[in-house]
Amino acid sequence: MGYFTVPKAAPFSEEEIEALNRVVGPASPVQRAWLAGFLAGAEAALGSAPSLQPEQAAAPVAAEPLTILFATESGNSEKLAADAAKNARKLGFKPSVIDFADLELSSLTKAKNLLVIAATWGEGEPPARAVRAYNELMSDAAPKLSGVKFGVLALGDSAYADFCGVGKKIDERLEALGGKRVADRVDCDLDFAKPAAEWIEHSLKTLAPPEAARGTVIAVDFASRQQPAADTGPVEAEVQEWIDLNSSRSEKETIHLELAFDGAAPAYKPGDSLELYPENDPEYVDQLLKAAGHASDDALRGEFLKLRDVTTLSLKTFENYVASTGQQYAKQLLESGEAKKWLEGRQLIDLVSEFPIALSSEQLKSFTRPLAPRAYSIASSRREVGDEAHLLISTVRYQTHGRERLGVASGFVGERLKKGDRVRVKVKPNKHFALPASNDADIIMVGPGTGVAPFRSFVQERRAGGAAGRNWLFFGDRSFTHDFLYQLEWQDALKHGSLARMDVAFSRDTPEKLYVQHKIWEKRRDVVDWLENGAHFYVCGDAKSMAKDVRSTLARAYADVKSVSPEIAEQALAKLEREHRYQQDVY
Repeated sequence: MGYFTVPKAAPFSEEEIEALNRVVGPASPVQRAWLAGFLAGAEAALGSAPSLQPEQAAAPVAAEPLTILFATESGNSEKLAADAAKNARKLGFKPSVIDFADLELSSLTKAKNLLVIAATWGEGEPPARAVRAYNELMSDAAPKLSGVKFGVLALGDSAYADFCGVGKKIDERLEALGGKRVADRVDCDLDFAKPAAEWIEHSLKTLAPPEAARGTVIAVDFASRQQPAADTGPVEAEVQEWIDLNSSRSEKETIHLELAFDGAAPAYKPGDSLELYPENDPEYVDQLLKAAGHASDDALRGEFLKLRDVTTLSLKTFENYVASTGQQYAKQLLESGEAKKWLEGRQLIDLVSEFPIALSSEQLKSFTRPLAPRAYSIASSRREVGDEAHLLISTVRYQTHGRERLGVASGFVGERLKKGDRVRVKVKPNKHFALPASNDADIIMVGPGTGVAPFRSFVQERRAGGAAGRNWLFFGDRSFTHDFLYQLEWQDALKHGSLARMDVAFSRDTPEKLYVQHKIWEKRRDVVDWLENGAHFYVCGDAKSMAKDVRSTLARAYADVKSVSPEIAEQALAKLEREHRYQQDVY
């Protein structure tokens, strides 16, 4: 029996052709004949069967090409790119969705129509996976994009000073390279769903060819049939264990949290995160309501405890406060240009307390936004822990401007959550931080502090599956005695071989601070040898310093061991990233 394949020139997207081949390819002649008859009958019943003979039919019109480029950290930009592609097919486009991580910049010169959906990470940084291509786009070596029609959708968080900074810079850069902006940029905050959908609809209609000139891309959403059941939202879990992994003499508090579910645990894989829905600190909420003159408003208190973000203070919030209240001293600070500096280290309670004025409950509520869940890397494998999920959360405590501060979610876990309590959680998949497909591949894991969480799940998963590949962990924290997270587990894993190697760096135990990147440099010959032999390299943790330092150290290590220039070493790392053998999950 022959194997039938749909030709690449067929009027379907690449994903749809792949799906058709999986179904039609192995079908028998009888099955294919039945399917052909069924489709012909269905067309006739709808009154849309073709009446022309093949030789009389007009030549097919080529579908309008569309490139959709996304830069993502948490997955939102990627999801929007997929939505845009789905809608584009209905308008006669043939869309290609490209991750910034996989982008060959020269390919953009051939992009007739280009939509970019880009997230900003932290203080104006591109997502970690997008750094290489983003830097190339901003460099003098970037190609001219004359004739390319484009539009940019920017995602960000107004709590940060450089709101949507990456999207803004890409928008300006595409124009500077000769591109023609046909859709104005829209800057989206955390509540991006509606403005993003409107931008996608408007941009596609602007770029779409006249209906008579559209190609014949049939908008069948095969991908949706392969997806899991519809998202049911957060579920409840019970706290089975709450353990502080630091010693009583540590300056830190890192909580190992074991959650059990009513029935089967949500489907998660090593590398995924769990979004935890926190509640605000009651003491803080009471102080805020008192400062605003609403101490007796029980309804508002209940809403502020569970539903509203009552701590975040951004320049946008400050501007709204001035516009809504006209408070003269706040207005003077804004007009002087000093407001941005004043905001550093402050929260909403500082604004209400230091610039007091009569506020209605609706006004006060308008200065808040919905309380979003916080995502934490899952520190367990279902193959070992069954219907549970484990998290590793460090309680954030600090003092600024005379006030004690507490992280919203970490404070909820560290201060108020206890064994037997119930919390709401939701799985957040991360397909860009996953174990190798081959169980024979070696892996190198770099996870200082709570960054070690996903690597506990990696080791558990590979141990349960009997993986032959070796596992090497680099871990760091402040003190060996007080801050060695999961110490006994790692030592047991080393003893039984599920961890082949482990190198540790404790910054406060030596005269000069020692970090994981120093251990990587010390072991550089073995690290490079593992990578040259196919190992995968993973980094999880702080994005501001650690992840950058690890990457630069690895580049130096490669240059030293292989005796090549820094440029060649950088190309080697870029190749690892393109092969998805260098993966980061940073925050």
